[in-house]
Amino acid sequence: MTAYVPYVRVSTAKQGRSGLGLEAQEEAIRQFLKPGDSLLSPTYVEVESGRRGDRPELAKALAHAKLTRATLLVAKLDRLSRDTKFLLTLIDSGVDVAFGDLPQVEGAMGRFILTQMAAVAELEAGLTSQRTKAALAAAKARGVKLGGFRGVKVDPAQGREAKRKAAEEFRQRIAPVFQTLKAEGIVSASALARSLNEKGIRTRRGGNWTATQVLRVL
Repeated sequence: MTAYVPYVRVSTAKQGRSGLGLEAQEEAIRQFLKPGDSLLSPTYVEVESGRRGDRPELAKALAHAKLTRATLLVAKLDRLSRDTKFLLTLIDSGVDVAFGDLPQVEGAMGRFILTQMAAVAELEAGLTSQRTKAALAAAKARGVKLGGFRGVKVDPAQGREAKRKAAEEFRQRIAPVFQTLKAEGIVSASALARSLNEKGIRTRRGGNWTATQVLRVL
């Protein structure tokens, strides 16, 4: 009998809201469980962005697993097998880890395999960097101009309009959440910010909410 803390990930906020990809990961978790195993609540859902290196939901899931002496159950190793920081975080946590799509990775053997994966991921990153530098050096030797002005000017007004549009789209997406919280009696800006952070809902830029940011969106 093993207790598991479930952790799943999606690549974009859109996938997180629609559930796209989550159902398959939740099914992988259910298929992984053996008779007598238990799944602790909640399921930690990470909405990743290519511009972010931190994983707040993973940190919460690891803390939960430590407190309950449970095993962290990652729905899918998938592309994370090439993410050195992710793998090292799991190794350094001291928490047992299992993968829904790689059942043999758990316990002491699981940590050993994760260490090997991290080493391979680091090697791949180093080789990619070397290949990129070599390609740039070769291009420079051929007389290719690297960096600098490319002859195209960007209208600053277009950038401002794009930012305004993105902010408006975010406000429209977050509006139903605010309405639901207010219906539950959560009305002050500070209480709304606290509730959003507790639910793992991030600001448009991927950070934690403050009362000022709530008022700005409202």
